Amino acid sequence: MFINLTDVLTSEDEVMTTQADVDMTEVRVGEEVFPILKKSPVCFTFTNIGKNKAAIDGQAEITLAMNCDRCLQPVEEKLTLRFSGEVQAPDTVSDSSEEEDEYQSFMGGYQLDVEGLLNNEIIINWPRKVLCKPDCKGICMQCGKDLNTGTCECDTFVPDPRMAVIKDIFNANKEV
Repeated sequence: MFINLTDVLTSEDEVMTTQADVDMTEVRVGEEVFPILKKSPVCFTFTNIGKNKAAIDGQAEITLAMNCDRCLQPVEEKLTLRFSGEVQAPDTVSDSSEEEDEYQSFMGGYQLDVEGLLNNEIIINWPRKVLCKPDCKGICMQCGKDLNTGTCECDTFVPDPRMAVIKDIFNANKEV
């Protein structure tokens, strides 16, 4: 979906508030695809802040289907997106600007690409760790059992790595 910003960019002190429905059904991050379960319309406020410049303020909520990073169980992860930036009219953008705003890349002429902008904001606000619950125990490293449902019968003894050299000495001198 595209929003026309001609009036905001060309009229001094112009303010435009609008909502944009998003047609996205999934988010692709690297090789993985995450389905969108719920989404709110993106609420935008565009404000003229000077000749051929506009400020963008927006917010949206997206719920994605993901997996817990520890036990791999399905999780619904809600992302609350709040963003702001600036754009310029296409005929005033200078190629040599080192401080080009990141939102300028979502402009096609006087049109703002809403889905491209939203996809960028989702990736920026991506959670570092997704857990089904804060005290998730994960899975057994040997048998793969979900440790949230109970313990397994695997040997969980981890020898002290500082003793590995002594163990090697005993194993080398063992007579068969």
